[in-house]
Amino acid sequence: MGKDPRSIVAAKRDGEALPTADIEAFVHGYANGEIGDPLAAAFLMACVIRGLDTDETLAMTQAMIASGDTVSFPGLTMPTVDKHSTGGVADGVTLVFAPIAAALGLGVAKLSGRGLGHTGGTLDKLESIPGLRTDLSAAQIARQVETVGCAVGAQSPSLVPADGALYALRDATATVPSIPLIAASVMSKKLAVHTDLILLDVKAGSGAFMKTVDAAEDLATACLRLARGAGREARIAVTDMSQPLGDAIGNALDVAEAIALLRGDHRGRLRELSLLFAAQAAEVSGLVPADEALAAAERALDSGDALERFRAMVQAQGGDPRVVDEPDDLLPRAPVAAPIEAPTDGWLSAVDAESLGAASVTLGAGRVRKGDPIDPSVGIVMRAKIGDRLERGQPVGFVYAANADDAAAALSTTQAALVITDDAVSVLPLVYDWFG
Repeated sequence: MGKDPRSIVAAKRDGEALPTADIEAFVHGYANGEIGDPLAAAFLMACVIRGLDTDETLAMTQAMIASGDTVSFPGLTMPTVDKHSTGGVADGVTLVFAPIAAALGLGVAKLSGRGLGHTGGTLDKLESIPGLRTDLSAAQIARQVETVGCAVGAQSPSLVPADGALYALRDATATVPSIPLIAASVMSKKLAVHTDLILLDVKAGSGAFMKTVDAAEDLATACLRLARGAGREARIAVTDMSQPLGDAIGNALDVAEAIALLRGDHRGRLRELSLLFAAQAAEVSGLVPADEALAAAERALDSGDALERFRAMVQAQGGDPRVVDEPDDLLPRAPVAAPIEAPTDGWLSAVDAESLGAASVTLGAGRVRKGDPIDPSVGIVMRAKIGDRLERGQPVGFVYAANADDAAAALSTTQAALVITDDAVSVLPLVYDWFG
């Protein structure tokens, strides 16, 4: 690069607003190896301490997008939507949302990632279905969306590689907690995939990366500005993650819960949020008037249309479509199922969702490091929700484990994550606000 990159770091260190060209040069220099980790770490720390304004954040986002390939789906005959969550526990919305949206006439073209840390990954969940593959090309995704209405594929390593490199460095240098850097990371991956609408679910609470609603709303606002700066349509929700969203924390367990929801055998917060996102997508895309959108989404689910879209998606991606009818027989099953019992009488007033997610990782359902193997059969099912009245010894879920020792350790963690009080508590709203 022509300009001395140390001068760019010094300018940000001193609180100056960086021109777009300097940010582009620095990001590209790091991505291609001209700038080493020490100077890049100094740059990131300066960004954390001094902040980035809207123009700087957009410049960084666009520079990361330009570091790799972009993906488009030309020739599709329906409005396309990409839905993304910032990560939570028992968050299987995509598995339910995608077939509902497809049944409404939308095309869901989603490139997803794998789970890391206490949050699960959509790819890992889907790949617990026998035979299902997610290594789809853009052309394969487009063909499947045109015929089925939805497709979920693996994100290519060539998509926004600068983000992957910078995020790994942020994780190693304590520079993750920055709203502009988080927004740039999230939106670079979304903007690199060209769809008509981006739906973003920003989680807030104990199981989320953003622990407070205020921080989540700041992130939602920053992401919306980036979408608008890139000329893209986006709708963003800040939603509650003070407890697991659904019941299942695992992979095959999540798929089983999604199938139960699509079959009409299960209700709850996961169903409610999936319907809300599908309604938003249908409304913003102009398929359904605002006052009819939620009812239309409910009809798509309750009629069985969404279930058949899910079956068709599984089959199109090489999976066994009988999983819709026989999930207990076809999905992997852990050899040990240990009941979770309420430790005392009272009202469930709080849940440490992050601890439950971490316990599921310890069982083998998630990864500590990228590339770690997972066991698709293990995990936790927690049916109790905040506001429920519990009695000591009452079964509130199950731990599914590879052996008795793993089950015992997870049971201890799970019970410790439940806060039970003598007085009833109010239930937090599922959606705090919509942006866009």
